Formats: sequence, C-alpha cells, structure tokens
Amino acid sequence: MPKHLLYLVVAGAAWGTAGAAASLLFLASDLGPLALSFWRCAGALVLLLGALAVRRPRRRTARSAPSAPRPRAGSLIGTGLLFTLFQAAYFEAVRETGLAVGTVVTLGAGPVLIALGARYWMGERLGRGGVAAVCGALAGLAALTLGGGGAEVRPAGVGWALASAAGYAAMTLRTRALGRRGAGGDPLVTTAWSLLVGAVCLLPLAALEGLVPHTAQPVRVLWLLVYVATVPTALAYVLYFTGAAAVRAATVSVIMLIEPVSAAVIAVLVLGERLTGPVVLGTVLLLTAVLALIVAEGRRPAGVDGASGAGAPGGGGEGPGGGPVPAQSAVM
Repeated sequence: MPKHLLYLVVAGAAWGTAGAAASLLFLASDLGPLALSFWRCAGALVLLLGALAVRRPRRRTARSAPSAPRPRAGSLIGTGLLFTLFQAAYFEAVRETGLAVGTVVTLGAGPVLIALGARYWMGERLGRGGVAAVCGALAGLAALTLGGGGAEVRPAGVGWALASAAGYAAMTLRTRALGRRGAGGDPLVTTAWSLLVGAVCLLPLAALEGLVPHTAQPVRVLWLLVYVATVPTALAYVLYFTGAAAVRAATVSVIMLIEPVSAAVIAVLVLGERLTGPVVLGTVLLLTAVLALIVAEGRRPAGVDGASGAGAPGGGGEGPGGGPVPAQSAVM
C-alpha cells in the first residue's frame, strides 16, 4: 500500500477512537462537546509546538535541496478556519438532530461535495468505478449509522451538518490544491496553525459551556483528555494533511470513511454495544469501497491526477488552480 494511503487509513482509524474516548469522558465528567473540542485543539497544539521546537535545530544544520514554497500565513489561517467550521458545525448538528443523523449527513455529504468540487473546479473525473465506490461507501455509512432506527431528522441539525460537510470538503480540496502546486508546506506546521485557529475560535464558546470539568475521577478524565489530544488529533491530523496533499481528494474522503468503521468496532469490543446486522452490513460495504479505491489508487501511474482526459481514473492533466481529486476521497 502506498505510504500516503496508509497515512490516511491510520488517520481515519485514529479519528474513530475519538468518539469512544469522548463517550467515556462524558460519562466520567460534565465536560461538554465544545469544551472538549477546545481542550482537544489546545492540547494537540502544545504537543506539536514541542515537536517543532525539537526539530528546528536539525533543519538549520542540514544542507539539502531547496525546500518547497511555504504556504502564506493567510492560507494557513484559512485552512484553520475551515477546520474550525468543520468541527464546531458538526457538534451543533449532533446537538440539534442527534448523533446518527448528524454523522450520516456530514460524512455522507462530504465525499459528494468533494467530488463535485474537484470535477468542476479542477476538471477531474470520477469514472464509473469511482462513482460505484462512492455510492457503495454512502450506502454502507447509512446502514452503519441509521440501522439502529429511532433517528429524528430536524432541519436545523441537517443545516449544521451540511455546513460541517462544506467546511470539511473545502479543507480537503484546499489541502490537495496546495499539494498539487508543491506548496502544501510542512504538515506539522499546517496542523499547528489549524489547531491554533480552532482553539482561539472555540475558547469563548467553550468558556460559556464550562471549561473545567467537574468529576469524581480526575485521573481518568485527564488521561482521556491527553489521549484525545495526542492520537486522534495531533497524530491523526498530521497524517491526514500529509496524505491529503498527495492523494486525490475524492479518494481521501472515501478512505476517511473508515472512521465510523473504527468507531463501530470499538463500540462493540470496548463499550459492550451489541453487534447488529446493519452494523455488519455497513462495515462490509464501507471496507469494500475503501479497499477498492486503495487498489485503484495504487495502480494509478505516478504523477497522474485523473483530470479530464480519457475518462478512466488517472487519465489526464490538471484542472484550473490544481486541487483535490475525486475518483475516490475523505472526512472527520
């Protein structure tokens, strides 16, 4: 498996553990979702700043080929704002219309928006295989998240979920566009800026909700907060930005749908939830779509982005502005 695809698979699996950690945090304390998001961003930012500080001296002494152009501060802030929209709007969607509907609309709309954006702004085509894989992934997602029944659809929640999906899609397309121009920059720096912007934007909302959790299990809460900041945030987003800059955007968004699969497996194995038919069906459909896209991406000739041209995946040049590639793609 190409390393950039492996980065995305690991990132998606790590994201899937965040939901289980959050559930345990909510059970052990009165911490709210916005406060958790703030601490997630702030904690991961501290870790990445430490990593950057340790790494800097090595770069100053090394003499190597000229580095790729660095993204401007405005570009990094823009990515951070999209990251914040993606995160905050998702939690609002969950609050308004529930976890199942909020998740299926956000994760389901993301690949579609990315595919459309890459097709019309960058001239990239899905091809029949890509369309089939996306449809299979969406069907699996619906079975996985809505199979339990009892979901209630509320217009306000759906609106927030679509806003979250739009933020996610724009972030993925922007990352891929910069990567195609060779201006993706250092994934550590990009992630750190995104977390900084997210922490600043979330701080006032988190303060209103309550920043300091009240709990009878402070050690457990602290451990869970450290885990959420480290694995599904600092590590996962560095891997995500690395992979998303090198892999077609639509491929990214579908591969990242491994997140709900990871979350479902953890829910059954760790949280003791019951394994149902819809969960099995959804997992099989999602994994099949992800594996199909990984195989297709692995066979794609190096340097081919799958833009306009022969219509098959990997056939042609780049669209205007060079951006994410939809023949296969990613989410939260």
